[in-house]
Amino acid sequence: MPTRNSTAERILQAARALFERGGAEAVSMRRVADAVGVTPMAIYRHFPNRDALLKRISDDSFDAIARHWLARNQGGDVLSRVIALQRIYLDYALAHPHLFDHAFSARRADARRYPEDFRAGLSPTLSVAAEAVAEAMRAGLLRQDDAWDVAITLWAHTHGLVALYRAGRFSYDEPQFRRFYEQSLLRLLEGLKP
Repeated sequence: MPTRNSTAERILQAARALFERGGAEAVSMRRVADAVGVTPMAIYRHFPNRDALLKRISDDSFDAIARHWLARNQGGDVLSRVIALQRIYLDYALAHPHLFDHAFSARRADARRYPEDFRAGLSPTLSVAAEAVAEAMRAGLLRQDDAWDVAITLWAHTHGLVALYRAGRFSYDEPQFRRFYEQSLLRLLEGLKP
């Protein structure tokens, strides 16, 4: 992990800023180097290639959302925590659309695959959701089922709604969409109750 204000950290910050503004296409070694004030070749001392830099940005995105999920997955009603996790997903998608697309929608060779990678605990995000679902099942708030399959179903539902909204398939403004998203999630959870 690079230290704060190290060259590697500055490279990551510049690459992420470019990514946030224009997506993966906006991240070139030359643009990052210009933003940091180094030569493009200097970046290769810290990241072997552009793909490694993009992977690091993506991995950091997964870690950030996982930290938010872990923080919200403590105490209180477990179904409320399951819902809170889905809200965080929506918040992240709307606040960081390019990072969201790269992390959750872009085809990548290193992307985790369901079920083997997820069941092996390799997803920092879905592992939190699956544990919350399993806890809700143990508490009798959701009917007994495979917690991983239910977690991926919730993810597919919320991801699908986000993708449709971002593709302009809803005429709702953001507050209207957020209300619809919440109600849709509650309908899905109602169907999963015992």
